[in-house]
Amino acid sequence: MSLIENRFNKNFIVTNADLFINWGRANSLWPVSFGLACCAIEMMATGMARYDLARFGAEAFRPSPRQADLMIVAGTISHKMASRVKLIYDQMSEPKYVMAMGSCACSGGPFVKHSYSVLKGADLIIPVDVYIPGCPPRPEALLDGLMKLQKLIKKKTIAKVGK
Repeated sequence: MSLIENRFNKNFIVTNADLFINWGRANSLWPVSFGLACCAIEMMATGMARYDLARFGAEAFRPSPRQADLMIVAGTISHKMASRVKLIYDQMSEPKYVMAMGSCACSGGPFVKHSYSVLKGADLIIPVDVYIPGCPPRPEALLDGLMKLQKLIKKKTIAKVGK
């Protein structure tokens, strides 16, 4: 939480601050280095020169969740791994965002029907902002999901809504 977050009602000054703050947040996402299965290979490929994740300000994969604000859940989440995924999410600082990459992270994928050990989607343990379907999704799909997340971030407000 910042010093001015939730302190002011929605007004002209905060709206201009929203524009500036959200622009900075959307264009400097720092993902945590975290991959669970085959989708992580596609996530790594997105950072290479051909797709150039740096254009969106998200190329700085952080080794610690305390330095990251974006978690890309890339791959199958087993029940055994679910508590670790939740722990990493809890260690991230606010504001934090989550992208579920691949059909396994979105809904359990092809393993959910015939496997007792696979979680039926990341949204059962952490809130997901953007879903990226596919098995595995192409790097272009991850870039599209990143652009959708940037649009969501730019719409947020730091003003107190309600009352």
